[in-house]
Amino acid sequence: MSTSVTITGTGCPIPDADRAGPGVLVRYDDLTLQFDAGRSTVQRLAGANVWVPDLGAVFITHHHSDHLTGLADVVLTHWVMDRADRPTQLPIVVPEGPASAFVSTLLDGWIDDIDVRQSHSGRQTRPEINMNSFAVPDAPTEVWRSGDVVVTAGQVRHEPCPSSVGYRVDTPDGSVAITGDTRVCDEVAALADGVDVLVYEAMRFAVFDELPEKRRFITDYHADTLLIGRQAAELGVPKLVLTHLIPAPSTPAERELFVGDIRSGGFEGEVVVADDLYTCVVGDGGLPDEASVDLAD
Repeated sequence: MSTSVTITGTGCPIPDADRAGPGVLVRYDDLTLQFDAGRSTVQRLAGANVWVPDLGAVFITHHHSDHLTGLADVVLTHWVMDRADRPTQLPIVVPEGPASAFVSTLLDGWIDDIDVRQSHSGRQTRPEINMNSFAVPDAPTEVWRSGDVVVTAGQVRHEPCPSSVGYRVDTPDGSVAITGDTRVCDEVAALADGVDVLVYEAMRFAVFDELPEKRRFITDYHADTLLIGRQAAELGVPKLVLTHLIPAPSTPAERELFVGDIRSGGFEGEVVVADDLYTCVVGDGGLPDEASVDLAD
């Protein structure tokens, strides 16, 4: 068995032809878990050779649109692609609050489409969601389990967006933490303590220092690369994967600026400035990392 992490989307709300909306795929043997579902998630899952009806569960970090616009596509494709017409429900694990409210009405606008497809094809089933909502915990708390795989949720600091969480996945091979959107904070440290791979949203605050003050509000609730480097060094994580990249780098020199910030924070481990579909193994998974934008020194 092996555990791997694939970044299904490295983008942010600003559209980018090369970067899908935020998302992370964790695979352990034949178990596939998707974390967030930004725009074009289904296409990236296809690129990762994932048969969407085989998804084990989807986990949502918070209700910002760039993390959710692909979710209906995932749910409907989970049904449309199921050739066996199985009466299955896609588990969606989500924090209580605005995100769970969104998920609870996700299919309401698609009833006519579902009716037509079901009638025309003679299918017995309809797409269904098995929503598992949980109260945002004060400390990292288990929210889902399948055999030897445990998913833990922890509160993060993404105010003023309420009820935001990050996730940690532990398998027999090792562990990965996924911050979702957050400032660098003690809550992330608690969630990521001892992980093999830390997937962190990353923003270069230095770029925004040069902009008019009215445009700097975005720095209120994202993670500065300098502080990420400092925290990752304190945690001693061996591998740091940067995603949700702001501003999105398009040249090698721009990518190196992200790495330079991380190094300035004191982190000496492996740094990856991820592109979509970057894949790495977790712990003792036993498979080599796939070729990607890996800028470790």
